[in-house]
Amino acid sequence: MRCSAVFGEEFTVHELDTHRENRERILRAVSHLPDYASHLSPVEASVADLERVHHRRHIRMIEYFSSFDGIHYIDMDTYVNKGSFETALLAAGSSILAAERALDGEHCFALVRPPGHHAEPDRAMGFCLFNNAAVAAAWALEQVDRVAVLDWDLHHGNGTQKIFYQSDRVLFCSVHMRNAFPGTGWIDEIGEGRGMGFTLNAPLQQGCGIDDYTYLFSRVFAEALGHFKPDLLIISAGQDALGDDPMNGMRLAPKDFRVLTRILMEAVGQPLALVLEGGYGPSLGEAVAEIFYALHDGPVQIPTGMPRESTRRTVAQLEKVMI
Repeated sequence: MRCSAVFGEEFTVHELDTHRENRERILRAVSHLPDYASHLSPVEASVADLERVHHRRHIRMIEYFSSFDGIHYIDMDTYVNKGSFETALLAAGSSILAAERALDGEHCFALVRPPGHHAEPDRAMGFCLFNNAAVAAAWALEQVDRVAVLDWDLHHGNGTQKIFYQSDRVLFCSVHMRNAFPGTGWIDEIGEGRGMGFTLNAPLQQGCGIDDYTYLFSRVFAEALGHFKPDLLIISAGQDALGDDPMNGMRLAPKDFRVLTRILMEAVGQPLALVLEGGYGPSLGEAVAEIFYALHDGPVQIPTGMPRESTRRTVAQLEKVMI
């Protein structure tokens, strides 16, 4: 299977070296890319692309604050510098490119920053300016009927959930650490209106490992994807669940992302689009390489260990609310 990666030095322009979400993490993310992954250059999203999911005044605000020298804080965690608007346009546009390549038959990983899954229609937060995965999903919905977005970042993708909460054309699945920022993503958040039943949240206890994730992905997410039958699966791929990540929440190893990727590949049977979210530790690049290993059809052994009792209870609850 063909694989590609979208990346470039353009993603180092949005920068504050004392911030956890800085240029070094994107350099780390691309440090172990395999030779078989072809390189695609970043492309900009249009304002019209952003307006499918964001309010115009929000877009204008980010553009305005990016026109000044120095750093401007949107909130205590989220900054903008001169050039951030253009970088964020590239992040969103490159995510659309990943979706486009997946629909054309090629696995594609948009290795972009700033991340996006916390950005709501009218609000930047959690290091995120525009919601890259949601922008890509909204673009794809003009080409196909159904899109699934699966978020395996340590934190709940509150922005993505909010954007598609009333849609029956997007299945949103999120696994995240319970009680972590931003405090959303509970099991009873299942969508509303036409979208009721099309949101699945799996809040796991701190310290979970691959046995917990494998049990959840196999029993819940793969089943839901099989029922939903999306034309495209976009993964909000945050690797901050790694055991060496400074977020210090979960205990995944780089090779575990090989497993998660393969489970999802088999669930949908079609090329995947991935968009980088979080991931701040030293083994981020190794995890990205393991994802590509799975995408390239390398052999993967699915663990069969016993998950925690708390994970089993979460899965049992989710099995009752699945579409």
